[in-house]
Amino acid sequence: MNTMNDVAAAKKAAFEANKLSKRLHRQTGQAVMDFNMIEDGDKVMVCVSGGKDSYALLDILMGLRQRAPIRFELVAVNLDQKQPGFPEHVLPAYLESIGVPFHIENQDTYSIVKRLVPEGATMCSLCSRLRRGILYRVASELGANKVALGHHRDDIIVTLLMNMFFGGRMKGMPPKLVSDDGKHIVIRPLAYVAETDLERWAAVRDYPIIPCTLCGSQEGLQRAQIKAMLREWEKKHPGRSDNMLRAMGQLTPSHLLDRNLHPFATLQATGVADPMGDKAFDEDDADDCGSTPTPRRVMLMPRGDTAP
Repeated sequence: MNTMNDVAAAKKAAFEANKLSKRLHRQTGQAVMDFNMIEDGDKVMVCVSGGKDSYALLDILMGLRQRAPIRFELVAVNLDQKQPGFPEHVLPAYLESIGVPFHIENQDTYSIVKRLVPEGATMCSLCSRLRRGILYRVASELGANKVALGHHRDDIIVTLLMNMFFGGRMKGMPPKLVSDDGKHIVIRPLAYVAETDLERWAAVRDYPIIPCTLCGSQEGLQRAQIKAMLREWEKKHPGRSDNMLRAMGQLTPSHLLDRNLHPFATLQATGVADPMGDKAFDEDDADDCGSTPTPRRVMLMPRGDTAP
């Protein structure tokens, strides 16, 4: 009896893993196409940290490359920041096992960050700046014109909320941008992917996860608190995160406050009714949005999507 149950459980697990794989590849492929992230002849440097997100990014891009209508190269790059206890053998062994070209860059940014950042202060900002500069240099040395990062949907939304709550500006994390040095295009192919799906995928693929002992161990980070809040929202109202991401791609400048995006100062009544115009008072609409009894799941891809 137990054997039959085990077989049934294994079949169910395999079915769910296959469904998850298809969703991850479809969403990543859709993001790549929506923002034209990868083009024919590109050499894409995939930044691999040893965390679940970057492992999944490399894994999915390798899968997409096999069936893509264009040809592009992948090279995995890890920055060994010389953190105490870092298992430097893990990533090379894994990357060799999957047959992808890779480069390990050794730079002791750990000592720099520990020396310059006061005890108890957040290390992420300085660490990120140092890491970014090094990775851009490595991309140039390797001849890579695209730099792929493993940020996902939740990272993008959390960044938006962080900037709103603590920076006083509407700024997220773009899926594609020009690098600081102006020499590379930075892409985030996992822009449509939920972190919970990446966690499940990491368990399925059994990646050799390497925890960050530099900033990952810091407690009380605002980003972690915002992420926890977002997860709680998603539990109570499934689909809210997808709605927020969708909203970032559907701005209405006339209903925001940025005078550089809309000519508020020169607006004049024309005396001609605009069928697409807005009502003067729309508080009721806002109330309706907040009292919908059944949250509606919003799809990020159009119907009939055939992305890989």
